[in-house]
Amino acid sequence: MNGYRGPTVQAVIVAVLGIQACGGPHSQDPVEELALPDTVTFADHVASIVRAKCMPCHRPGQIGPFPLITYTDVRRKAKTVRFMTGHRYMPPWPADTAYTRFLGERVLSARQIALILRWVDTGALPGDTANLPPPPPHLDEPPLGKPDLVVWMPDTMHVPGDARDLFMIAKAPFEIQRDTFVRDIVFVPGNRALVHHMNGGLVNYAAGAKHDVFAGHGYIDASVMKGVDAFTALQLANDDGTWPALTPSAVNYLPGMLPPMYPEGIGGYHLKRKGAILLNTLHFGPAPHDTIDRSRFLVYYAAGPPERPLKELSMGSLGVAPVHPSLHLDPGQVATFHSQYRLRTAISVLSVNPHMHLLGRKFLAYAVTEIGDTIPLVRINDWDFRWQFVYTFPHIVVLPKGATIHVYGTFDNTAESPQQPFDPPREVIGSDSPFMRTTDEMLQFFITYIDHQEGDERINLAPDVSGGASAPVAAASR
Repeated sequence: MNGYRGPTVQAVIVAVLGIQACGGPHSQDPVEELALPDTVTFADHVASIVRAKCMPCHRPGQIGPFPLITYTDVRRKAKTVRFMTGHRYMPPWPADTAYTRFLGERVLSARQIALILRWVDTGALPGDTANLPPPPPHLDEPPLGKPDLVVWMPDTMHVPGDARDLFMIAKAPFEIQRDTFVRDIVFVPGNRALVHHMNGGLVNYAAGAKHDVFAGHGYIDASVMKGVDAFTALQLANDDGTWPALTPSAVNYLPGMLPPMYPEGIGGYHLKRKGAILLNTLHFGPAPHDTIDRSRFLVYYAAGPPERPLKELSMGSLGVAPVHPSLHLDPGQVATFHSQYRLRTAISVLSVNPHMHLLGRKFLAYAVTEIGDTIPLVRINDWDFRWQFVYTFPHIVVLPKGATIHVYGTFDNTAESPQQPFDPPREVIGSDSPFMRTTDEMLQFFITYIDHQEGDERINLAPDVSGGASAPVAAASR
């Protein structure tokens, strides 16, 4: 495995150029009886709920629109908190927990919701807040801890305020002291309100192949230049004109999304002394006024080479299994589309990631084995484009050879569609282009897996407090 160099940049251009990925009510177990205390206070009953389920996003520098840390914070927003939790809009967790369970579920129980409602309705009493423990330490540090390396985009990106989607191809070059290994790469957008998604590969240069990795343009407008021309302008080629090794999909981003930390030995990459992170797509949503972005990557080293490399299966739009019928929505139409793929070999699934755009309403994915058993993967009953997750299973899910994976997406192009971008509704189509506008549509399903080995179903993917396994996936929002 140490000798594997992966495909070249040229090969990925020719083959697939990096497969792109660009709230509502949750199901809950029934509660027969809710025995609540007569007096509900913030200190005794509500603070622990808020800290576990709300504070991770509702704190300075994160995606929540206001902080929910102290009693004063929550008291000030008490009516909003009551409404959003009472209607199960918050905390956001689109996946149906009655269908499949995942790590890091930010879902309130019926009792927790009832406590919040009673607290607000009885005056939002503080209780003994003086004796509350302080918020968790290092709250604003990166969720995976201090990185070993920070790779900045080389320049500040100026985004025009023309209310249009902007797609860039870019590179973030680096040069370190020696070759090493990486367990995770995390993308941190400089402008969280504007960066819609990013798909990145890892470029590794062999010793002596590239003198200056920092030469060339930092950003290329994908509407002006694509493919080999763009990569040439970025000066990604080796000095002799050949193309370096590329690891596709080494780092991807949807707003707030955090890659899971898998157990030791699963995942990871080789990292050469000289290289670059190639952003196949850096998508900025429409900006109402001129603004800027300068994003960065957090790189976490590994002790040794990857033993079981991650692989990705992409179904639907731009994937190995097409959408049937062709993704096309007339004004006023509600329709369901399907994609299916038969596995030629068994795979061990770690995580899944559904993806649709604004008109998506429902999503369902499952596998059917050759003997007719159904393996549920994920179901979303009320799709919301603003909340997209990578869902990690508590244990590896084995899909046997010959199993057929089915993906269904329902889209609503009526005037009543909750996130309808057009008034009146217009014809909306899918596309084979990786540079799609938010108002185009997609039906995608990504499966992160490793090659199957006997006993994989017993591998626990739950977080390890000692730091050896996965961390819960963070919420995503625009």
